[in-house]
Parts: sequence; C-alpha cells; structure tokens
Amino acid sequence: MVRSLHPTTIEITTDERLTERGDCIVGVEAAKGCSQLSETLKTALRSKYAKVMIRLLIDGESFELTAKGDGGLELSHPHDIVIRKSRFLSSRTLAVGASAAAVDIPRSIVSRLRSPRTVGVLEIEVRET
Repeated sequence: MVRSLHPTTIEITTDERLTERGDCIVGVEAAKGCSQLSETLKTALRSKYAKVMIRLLIDGESFELTAKGDGGLELSHPHDIVIRKSRFLSSRTLAVGASAAAVDIPRSIVSRLRSPRTVGVLEIEVRET
C-alpha cells in the first residue's frame, strides 16, 4: 500500500498497516514516533535557526531533503513522524518548509518500500544556520 504520492508531506508511522488514504506514508512499523525522539533532538528541532537534513536509506539507495525547525513544534505524537512542505504544526510534525514530499521520492525506492521485508532508516541531522 505504500504509494508515496502526496505532494506536501512525508510520513513514517509505528502502525503496522496503512490504508489507501495514507498516500504520504513511506514507512510503517517504525521504531519511534515523535514523542520517543531524544530530548536533545527535540530541543535542536525547536530552534528557529534549525536546518534539518533528512535521509531515507533503503537497500543501498538514499533520498535526501532539507527542512526547517520551528519553535512551535510539539513533537509529542506517539506513532507518527510527519515532514511538511508547509508551515503547519501538529503533534506529528517533525519539520516544516521541506524541499521535497512523498511524491518526489524516486520510484525505485518506493517500489522497495512496498516489500514487507524492506528495512529503511530515517536519519535526522540538525544544524544551526
């Protein structure tokens, strides 16, 4: 069910399944939602100067994008991590102002993400600008 078609968001979830409506979801059965991220990472993401580099690593391929932190980030959702092109904030939002969304992920990576055996890694790096 990984379709990766959403034009403004990317989502990773701890949920085991997704529906057709979840066209932004690129990862299921994640180890963490926003609430389980380290306090050090949360603090860095909440800086108004935070530049966020995000990498999806899947079977030797990678997809990179940039985003921004925001002082209003709650980072409290227990199941979901959402990266947004917009400035919309919710408990699920990891970063805003992203340079890419689910639809921009190469189809070769998306096809791998459809396999239940694929294990991906989400790397998050925060730098002060």
